[in-house]
Amino acid sequence: MGRRLPDSDVYRFTLALLFLIAAISCFMSYYSFSVSFRGSGDSVSLGSTESSDSNEEENGCCRGIEHLELWGDAVKWGSDFKLNSSKECCEACKEMCKGDDAPCLCDSWVFCGDKAACGSRFGECWLKKQKDTLDPDRRDSGDMVMWTSGLIFGKGEGIVKLNTVYGAFHVKLLPDCAPHSVAYILELLSLNHCAGCQFYRAESRGNSWDPQGNHIEDASFGPPYALIQGIVEAQGTVFKDIPLEACPTIRRGSIAWVGSGPEFFISLANHNEWRKPYTVFGFVLPEEMEIVEKISQLPTIPDVWSNVKVSVLERPVSLRFIRSKKSP
Repeated sequence: MGRRLPDSDVYRFTLALLFLIAAISCFMSYYSFSVSFRGSGDSVSLGSTESSDSNEEENGCCRGIEHLELWGDAVKWGSDFKLNSSKECCEACKEMCKGDDAPCLCDSWVFCGDKAACGSRFGECWLKKQKDTLDPDRRDSGDMVMWTSGLIFGKGEGIVKLNTVYGAFHVKLLPDCAPHSVAYILELLSLNHCAGCQFYRAESRGNSWDPQGNHIEDASFGPPYALIQGIVEAQGTVFKDIPLEACPTIRRGSIAWVGSGPEFFISLANHNEWRKPYTVFGFVLPEEMEIVEKISQLPTIPDVWSNVKVSVLERPVSLRFIRSKKSP
């Protein structure tokens, strides 16, 4: 027979028990966020601490695509302009694209950073101007190409339209943070169709987040999870997994991949509670979030994914990325 614990031991035991219950509750809440997305053959991992790029949004991204050479009119010749890294080359291009009203003098950069392959050309930084930033001139790509290239979208540039039957909204792309992701979206612009591209999951802000996307004190973190989810893989095309890129905190309007794509989601709220890194490749212009809100309110059917309750649209909503000249 067990003995009765002294009062002091009972007190300590009670505190320990309450702490254990709280810890389990927090874990289950986090678990539900992590598994609430379903990817095509790609499960979202749990407990990831991969967050090296979480501050890139604030510090300014400067990423490019290796083994890619972009063409275009040179505004600064690499033979006379050598730098130490592709990031420095990118930043040099950004310096020529800071005006609020004037067009960017530089919208693409090409850097030679492989010492063995570049030889005497190592460090060359070519700053260029594209005739069409949404259809950049690609000279060459592949493992044998020694160049790294990137795009820069200034204010009013790099904005595309996402069309649905419930209205269209504009999306600002982020090629300096997610170059591989943006390259894929630009490929979609060149297609005559996007058959198979659709939203299939819709969850409103419910009573957990206010209209600005801020979490309401003491409210749950879902369900509903304040997002709409879909897929952008046109039938007849071959999708290549997109590598993990910049993963800032998910904000209202953020557009991010589920895993390596082609499934993605648009957030209706600021999800500071999510710790899993998601590549953010664009954002919906704030004044046009009402279309996203409208889709989140459509009739749904309850479902369960990995023991998490979700809401699936009764009728998927077709979508398509197209060109736009709208300024933010």
